Amino acid sequence: MGAVHGVYLKYVGLSALSYAGYAAVSTEPGESLVFEAILRLCRLAGVKVTTDYTMSLFRAAPALALGYSSALNGLIALLFKLRRGMGMLGKCPETGRIPLWSYALFFPFHAPTALYTHVHTRVMRHKRKLPNGKSVREIVPVASEVQPGWWVGGCYAHELDRDWGGVIDLTVEFPERLEGRTASYMLVPTWDGVPPTPEQLEEAADFAVEARKKGDVIVHCAHGRGRSTTVMCACLVRAGLFPTWEEAFEKGIKPGRSVCKLNRAMKSALTEWQSQYVNVKKDE
Repeated sequence: MGAVHGVYLKYVGLSALSYAGYAAVSTEPGESLVFEAILRLCRLAGVKVTTDYTMSLFRAAPALALGYSSALNGLIALLFKLRRGMGMLGKCPETGRIPLWSYALFFPFHAPTALYTHVHTRVMRHKRKLPNGKSVREIVPVASEVQPGWWVGGCYAHELDRDWGGVIDLTVEFPERLEGRTASYMLVPTWDGVPPTPEQLEEAADFAVEARKKGDVIVHCAHGRGRSTTVMCACLVRAGLFPTWEEAFEKGIKPGRSVCKLNRAMKSALTEWQSQYVNVKKDE
């Protein structure tokens, strides 16, 4: 989610918590603290209920929901590791919209992901060094212009309320909110913390260079830290602003958005992309 390292572990945690809840509500009423508390509340409220009635009303639905949440988030954590299944949420590659059936079917994934991202965007702060050497803690901007006309941001970048020459969207978990505000749109579906393939990086970089002719280009993921940074490195190299992705990252992106990070898989994908698509062209 917010970090670029071990993101899948958050869904492992969600799966484990859901299973713990499932186990709690699936226990026989006389052995469950949850149902004992429910029975006491009912008695205090003057509601007479039998054990069977309580079971049918307060046990079946939560047990099903928590069991499903445990299985779904466990599956998604596995797909993160396998780098598979990015299309299962049904996000439209042309518009970036997520259909209603996806929210209904995958609610145990969508709900906590949206909540975490909202809190992380609105509350979490990062340390930034000032020119005088001191540090301040501040809210991370929804997007940052890392080079003139080149922006890196998160899924709240629409709050900038501006038009774009091109938008590259790395999320599968959020709908595109810049639809209608961009001359061109490209979806590169990736799980959080998972980089695009070298082929996808090349396609995105070529797209961005063309889109830049129409206006500013923004590359965004959920938080504007890892996935978007990976693609922006390739874009800046393809645009001729930096010779290597390493320089693009250290000199072209980090100074303008210090929260940007790359995990091992992202660095590996960029190195492979550079070897296949940049160094080869230099040798020709």
